[in-house]
Amino acid sequence: MGSTPLQPTTPPTTHNDNNNVLKSNDVFSQFTATMSMSFPTSSSGYSWGDSSYSNIYNYNISRNPSNNINDDQYRYYDKYNQSASTPTSLGQASSAQPPSGVGNMYYINVTNEMPINYAIPMYGHTMPFLLIITIIANTLIVVVLSKRHMRTPTNVVLIAMALCDMFTLLFPAPWLIYMYTLGNHYKPLWPISLCYIWFVMHEVIPNMFHTASIWLTLALAIQRYIYVCHAPMARKFCTMSNVYKCLGYIMFTAALHQSTRLVESDYEGVEIEWNNKTVHVCNKTTAGWIRHYITEDVYYSFYYLFRIVFVHVIPCVALVVLNVLLFRALKRAQQRRDMLLLKKNKKSECKKLRDSNCTTLMLIVVVTVFLIVEIPLAVVTLLHVLSSSVLSEFLDYHIAHILILFSNFFIILSYPINFAIYCGMSRQFRETFKELFIRGTITNRNGGSSRYSLVNGPRTCTNETVL
Repeated sequence: MGSTPLQPTTPPTTHNDNNNVLKSNDVFSQFTATMSMSFPTSSSGYSWGDSSYSNIYNYNISRNPSNNINDDQYRYYDKYNQSASTPTSLGQASSAQPPSGVGNMYYINVTNEMPINYAIPMYGHTMPFLLIITIIANTLIVVVLSKRHMRTPTNVVLIAMALCDMFTLLFPAPWLIYMYTLGNHYKPLWPISLCYIWFVMHEVIPNMFHTASIWLTLALAIQRYIYVCHAPMARKFCTMSNVYKCLGYIMFTAALHQSTRLVESDYEGVEIEWNNKTVHVCNKTTAGWIRHYITEDVYYSFYYLFRIVFVHVIPCVALVVLNVLLFRALKRAQQRRDMLLLKKNKKSECKKLRDSNCTTLMLIVVVTVFLIVEIPLAVVTLLHVLSSSVLSEFLDYHIAHILILFSNFFIILSYPINFAIYCGMSRQFRETFKELFIRGTITNRNGGSSRYSLVNGPRTCTNETVL
């Protein structure tokens, strides 16, 4: 990365005044790679950019040794230039007079990443409070479930989910506060290192943790399904060692999925006339190894199709099916419990069944909350892929950007909810929480409720309640 000559890489684009997004004929170029993660951006550039670009027409390129601009590179675009000013903030516009060397350039500007009228109140005003609540709630979950008597295969997965959800919000939070809370969203990012850090912390890392969280939720549902519906298999598959291996595989695959994004773009520094002054901006283009050896269509088609199939469609469909199966199993178990209540000598068995049912019901609620906030994002992402590749651009991207913004906000809003679910539906969680944080609270576990040991099978009773 550095101040190198800019290279036009795609055919000219046309400006759409309705949604302030530049569109080209490249597959998926109308939307951003962040559609499939937790924090959206909207591509307003001519290439497969993952950050939004402000389109500047008739801008002034300053020629100096630092940017080494060659006018000839932009002659191809001369006839496509328009005399227009580009909004850079609410009530502000950036305009420049065309010099002898004129062209279209797209620099990273956060204002164009999402509908700013919605982004400021959501990410600028509400998000800081959600960040504090999420950090506190998920930290408490980790502390409580990490206690020795709470260590079970199910709880290990819940701890990993809490950490992934917290990191999904924690890494981009400083940037969201800087951009939207402090009102710096309209300013061009500079220097180049800052542009790259913004991309990594705002898109790559949150995307990795959110993908891992989705797969962890699926692993949790599969684990509970095996425990409830195929109990003998629990001795073999639902062990602590297997759970740790599964967590490692999930995190490795999620990181591998995002690894190419770290090197998928090149950044060049140039100077432009912005708001009647000369400023440095980051121009972001698709990396040469993609353009020359793979092509943008192949690279991003594979990326999006992988996310659609393995991050959105398969997990959501599988979770819906598993939730239905678990609910049916729960109903059958409830009927069995009602029958046991009629037999006085079966009270202990009935108690164990009740604890197992409570755990299953709680996990069904956790998965249901997850599906409520994830399915809308999956649907819009799928519509985007269909609109860009199979069907003829039937999707209104102005509306799609708003839907993505609200979907991602509700995902953030759901992060602290699990703590409330655990407190409301798990007696063992409440008891441990009271012991840790409320003075004078002592719980007698010897006479407490029992749990099924996943390691030794469903009929092995111990003196602890699984969450």
